[in-house]
Amino acid sequence: MARSPLTLAASVTSALPRVVVTGVSPLSEGTSGRYDSAIAELEDGRRVVVRVPVDDQAEADLRSESHALTSLTAGVRGVLPFGAPDVLGGARVDGRHALVQTLLPGYRVDAAHVPAGPGIATALGAAIAHVHDLPVTVVRDAGLPVLTAAQVRDEAERLLDRAEATGLLPFGLLRRWSTALAADPLWRFETTVVLGGADPASFVFEDDADGVPRVTGLLTWGALSVGDPAIDLRWTASAPDARADVLDTYARASHRAPDALLAERARLHAELEFARWLVHGHATGAGDVVSDAVALLETLDESVRDQPAISHGAVTVDDAIAASSRVPAGAGPIDTSMHTDTFDPDTLAAFVADETARAAQTDDASGDETAPIELSEWGGLHGDTGGQPTGESASVAEVRGGGDRAADDDTRGDGQGDARGGAHGDDDPGEAARNAMRRWTGTA
Repeated sequence: MARSPLTLAASVTSALPRVVVTGVSPLSEGTSGRYDSAIAELEDGRRVVVRVPVDDQAEADLRSESHALTSLTAGVRGVLPFGAPDVLGGARVDGRHALVQTLLPGYRVDAAHVPAGPGIATALGAAIAHVHDLPVTVVRDAGLPVLTAAQVRDEAERLLDRAEATGLLPFGLLRRWSTALAADPLWRFETTVVLGGADPASFVFEDDADGVPRVTGLLTWGALSVGDPAIDLRWTASAPDARADVLDTYARASHRAPDALLAERARLHAELEFARWLVHGHATGAGDVVSDAVALLETLDESVRDQPAISHGAVTVDDAIAASSRVPAGAGPIDTSMHTDTFDPDTLAAFVADETARAAQTDDASGDETAPIELSEWGGLHGDTGGQPTGESASVAEVRGGGDRAADDDTRGDGQGDARGGAHGDDDPGEAARNAMRRWTGTA
């Protein structure tokens, strides 16, 4: 049973003994049911947010959020052109850790609603670039995860291995992702400070005097680490109209060396979320989650099946992929929990819908399998990766044998307005997948 606003207000006075709460209102948006939340008004005029997790995983995530926020020193906050919540205190509520933090006013926009052109798209691109330009010592000194490019690649391989081991991964996607994992050039990138998969709903906006949106705050810090910068741009797969403006602004605002395959890695980050969902459901024995994940994967497989392969070195976000994920060196099994606050399931649904629409506009292809991505033009590939498997029973060794990996590690080196706006349909796999995600979200 959800905790009442009055109970949450009492937790504020426990966390901040010398303050007086003069008003409280419920806050439930943007949490996917993982927290009981409220906005409390204090006697001194401040408004704060209090959150209490509903389960162990949410509590672990809330503690990570608190740790990351406290690692942002005054100096770090001073170089960012937008705000981050301040942790004001904590308390115990029914055995759970309650967190009280400052409220960042503003409005939010979902990825599918980010328009093209100057404004929200360009503000997001610049804001993400500012985070990625932070010195890695911010993360390292706080004891947060620091990954190399090689470790990012290894994490993606482990995820794909586990997804394939379920026996439920469509062969076309296995071949598509394995081809990308075998391409050394995709993994030659500079790691940066990352948010671990932020999306537009992680940011709050306010309009300036001319009515132009600007980012005024960033809410989501719990997955702060050093890793692949593409992870924070995977949401652009669900914002086809704004994608080019976001990426162009990001590239101009960044003070790092150009990353030629950033968009391709961002694309695969989005696709691999479906595999991660499948692994999560299989590992926890949740049959409904597995069924939902399979529906999503099958829809994605159909959507990308007729996409043309990359040729003549023309690399676009629709024609190529790369892979990564976050796991510290020497860590055990990958974290397969579904961080729905980090990557909202509605974003996954929008991504599938976009891919389905894109596939409908593509000329019918003669083959039955998902078209592989031709990576030979990128260089750095050895061996034949273009062989066409003869059936679903082909071994993983046959599928993933193309392209020897380079061994040189040096070359692989909540009070804001929310704008996010049954059974599977037998005739519309895209709608079935979206409905599946909404049902599962209700149990998260």
